[in-house]
Amino acid sequence: MQTRPHGPTPPRRRRVPLWDNARWIAITLVVIGHGILPLIAEDDVAYSVYLFIYSFHVAVFVTVSGYFAKSGPPNARALRQILTDIVFPFFIFETIWTIVRWALGGSFDLDYTTASWTLWFLIALAIWRIVLPYLVLLRFPLLIAIAISIGAGYTETIDATLALSRTFGMLPFFVFGWQLRQWQLTDRWLDLPARITWRWRAGAIALFASASIILPLAIETWREFRIRRFMLYDESYEAIGYDEPWSGAIRLALLLLAMVLAVAFLMLMPRGAHWFTPFGTATMYIYLLHTFVLFPFRETGILAGKQPFWVLPAMILLCIGISALLSLKPVRRVFRPLVEPRARWLLRPEPSTATGTPATPAEAPPPEEPKPRG
Repeated sequence: MQTRPHGPTPPRRRRVPLWDNARWIAITLVVIGHGILPLIAEDDVAYSVYLFIYSFHVAVFVTVSGYFAKSGPPNARALRQILTDIVFPFFIFETIWTIVRWALGGSFDLDYTTASWTLWFLIALAIWRIVLPYLVLLRFPLLIAIAISIGAGYTETIDATLALSRTFGMLPFFVFGWQLRQWQLTDRWLDLPARITWRWRAGAIALFASASIILPLAIETWREFRIRRFMLYDESYEAIGYDEPWSGAIRLALLLLAMVLAVAFLMLMPRGAHWFTPFGTATMYIYLLHTFVLFPFRETGILAGKQPFWVLPAMILLCIGISALLSLKPVRRVFRPLVEPRARWLLRPEPSTATGTPATPAEAPPPEEPKPRG
């Protein structure tokens, strides 16, 4: 019979509403960006909204992921989480997308080295989590990550294979999130009284307002500079059309701008719980499932060409509704085997040592020596 350990049970860690609020709003912006993509070719307003969202929303999403990433030596539990939370869902959904394309008349080309649509993030997230413990052993990991990102854009050998272009390109955001936790800025922010936080929030509002004004005023310039392709971090500078030595300065400027906007975004997040706060626990469901809802808009051409003015706000509202719908418990219950596969049949149930051999239970006492008689 197994006895319960003595002493009080450690308290369960309480979730901080600010992070769940940030998660859901950030992933909703991801859905909106994908939803209005077919409109940007013919609509300058849609293109301005798109650039505004992409100037910071991916940075926020990756930064939050990096904030909660563990930088210590990976144990068996951490490695299992990478498999069950990232690797297995990637293989599941990549297979599903291959079947979908085949059912619609395409070829059955099962290629796990090239991610379908949004699945690049799962590959990148797995690599970031594995690399982070090694990267933070170095001095100035954030500066090194920025140098890696800028340098990766100068070579065309780093491409979409295994999402390496985006993995290297967005690595600074992940390390930036980890760095924010080391600086303990969030704890300090939550401890500030409201009268002080509103001063910072006013600055954040002014920053976003400036961006929302500047982007539409210079929309033709952004199209000419192909700034959207830079924001995706999935091409080399030469592939975008820049072979000048200073091309990396554009990526550096976008990286720094995105980090500043990501911090401003987090400042604007409500610190308390709201009706949408529970949705922040379902971001992976939204990320993996919303593409199936938006797939008809992407492939049928229903939004191609010049559209009436009301289509853009209608698509934004639709995307918000999709994000909220996919956050509901019934949806999560149905799709949990795909999004959060436990795969107990595949994982070893017994603990193991670093060498892979079964571990000796620590609580097993050594055999007693026989006592002498007489």
